[in-house]
Amino acid sequence: MAKAKHKTAEYPASQRRPHASPKAESHLGRPAWQGHLRLSLVSCPVFLYSATTHSQDVSFHLLNPATHNRIRLVPTDPDEGPVDRSKLVKGYEIEKNEYVVVTNEELESVRLETTRLIDIERFVDASTIDRLFWDQPYFLLPGAAAGVEAYDVIRDAMRDAGRIALGRVVMHTRERLLAIEARDNGLLATTLRMRDEVVGTAAAFGKLPKKRSDPGMLDIAKQIIAQLEGAFEPDDFTDRYEEALRELIRRKARGEPPVSAAAPEKSNVIDLMDALRRSLHAKQKPARSKKKRTR
Repeated sequence: MAKAKHKTAEYPASQRRPHASPKAESHLGRPAWQGHLRLSLVSCPVFLYSATTHSQDVSFHLLNPATHNRIRLVPTDPDEGPVDRSKLVKGYEIEKNEYVVVTNEELESVRLETTRLIDIERFVDASTIDRLFWDQPYFLLPGAAAGVEAYDVIRDAMRDAGRIALGRVVMHTRERLLAIEARDNGLLATTLRMRDEVVGTAAAFGKLPKKRSDPGMLDIAKQIIAQLEGAFEPDDFTDRYEEALRELIRRKARGEPPVSAAAPEKSNVIDLMDALRRSLHAKQKPARSKKKRTR
């Protein structure tokens, strides 16, 4: 049987989305944002792709225990019952059960320039950005071949200056601050939390005592730190809980009984100095990562 041919829809040139490398796009998935990167009078089309993935995470669905059918969550009005999701509108609660309804047209009317533009406002030293503010990383890639030269100039100038660029972008109905840095032969953009999103350290640690620890205990603790010192190797750290979940699922799928994890040992430190001394002799230097052999 001959396969039916599907005609590809054609759009006017003004509506066509500029493409980065097809390989990059297929490998990284759909862009989280697309627009232009601008440094003064120099600009180029760019895409933002998420630099992290949750595709390997173990996730569960809710099932009816009697039928094992998957439960679907249906929008429900307490007075009228189930409602069509496509007919729902957005509302902001100003008082208990009192809302201001906002239409999509009204939301469009307050769109900022940063909805489609990352305008570099400042260059800073990376060390001046508190790690509490760093949030989600993205790959910032050229959106069209015509903009690659401008993209390269911006990247190389930032690398030579040893500075990180700060710009803004509207993503997921919020304007976010972006820290853009040269990474390999591209640009890495990381969203930064705004001031009102970060809880100050004074609020968290303000009531803790400020006195110094006992010098003898401190010396032993430093020796333990020295024993455990090593480089950060991402391959050395895996999600052991997720691995246990996958093993549980594999065993149940084969009809085998699950294996319970060993209960953690209870720690009841009475003599802190004695515990530190025993730790000093018990801990060894972390093993170096063994690189996989290539055949």
